[in-house]
Amino acid sequence: MALLGGLSPTRFMRGYWQRRPLLVRQAWPAVQPPLARADLLALAASEDVESRLVARQGDAWTLRHGPLSRRALPPLRQPGWTLLVQGLDLHVPAARAMLERFRFVPDARLDDLMLSYATDQGGVGPHLDSYDVFLLQVHGRRRWRIARPGDGTLVEGQPLKILSRFEPEAEWLLEPGDMLYLPPRWAHDGVAEGECMTCSIGFRAPAGPELAADLLGRLSQADALEAHRLYRDPSQAATQTPARVPPALQAFAQREVGRAVRGRRAVDVALGESLTEPKAHVWFEPRQRPALGRWGLRLDARSRMMYDDEHIYLNGDSFCASGRDRRLMRKLADQRSLSTADVSLLSAGAVDTVHDWIESGWMRPDSSNDLD
Repeated sequence: MALLGGLSPTRFMRGYWQRRPLLVRQAWPAVQPPLARADLLALAASEDVESRLVARQGDAWTLRHGPLSRRALPPLRQPGWTLLVQGLDLHVPAARAMLERFRFVPDARLDDLMLSYATDQGGVGPHLDSYDVFLLQVHGRRRWRIARPGDGTLVEGQPLKILSRFEPEAEWLLEPGDMLYLPPRWAHDGVAEGECMTCSIGFRAPAGPELAADLLGRLSQADALEAHRLYRDPSQAATQTPARVPPALQAFAQREVGRAVRGRRAVDVALGESLTEPKAHVWFEPRQRPALGRWGLRLDARSRMMYDDEHIYLNGDSFCASGRDRRLMRKLADQRSLSTADVSLLSAGAVDTVHDWIESGWMRPDSSNDLD
């Protein structure tokens, strides 16, 4: 793949993924920004879009969260400021299409595509991320300096997480089409040389404690119908050590946690639902119930669809499918579309489910077999 400097996805994942950086010159020749500057500035003013404005004057940094009207942004001729728009793939088809080239990494790891616009000398300071990122230059030039994982001490009193000790080990000037891959925790600092745009394709790894807390919460909600199971201690004797936690209560807690988990399958379902849960600011537009006979299907760009050996997951819900329905639903998740011929093979029950998904705005009828 030109995207990976001539490496196959297999070789890249074995040799670089989560191991070491990779600089690729002309990874995407003739690349174009997914939207024009004026459209990006207008998008940042929307309440449905996550945006940030970062500016620097000397050693002082400022951070402002969106929505950001055009009047809230500095003049284009003013140096040293950056506009960051998260989740561009949820709003701009061209951004969603860019992500298709990175689907050699599981969707379960994908966070989003962020587009940063910077005036001359704009940046966000030396920092590190807890996720894998591909930094694709799509307009203008940006100089990157990087350093391997090390001291994570931050500058005090700043609104951004800026490293106080940053000693770069390598430096490159990226031009349109160039791309830099960085594993988690590699420190980096990108500074615009003139006006520039950079796409950041981020792959976030779940934090263990946060993931466990989320899964246990989902499992306990699934067990809510058994909430009448109260701790009972009719054999509790009078005590002279009232502050001691009763062993019987400890045993009850152990049993309840075990009951909530209920084995591997329950955890797998909770994980699939968690991974496909839309972000808090994502919402869907309901659609009218269609006649599917003449149409294929296409997932909405905001929909997250995955599967495992037993279930199909879509936008935080889990579904069971078997036989041909399972095969077609997996195809829909992998390719994000189904042809008219594929849809005609779905069972009556699967068609009813698809109608519900369309009415919820999660997908739409489509006459094209092209991917998003």
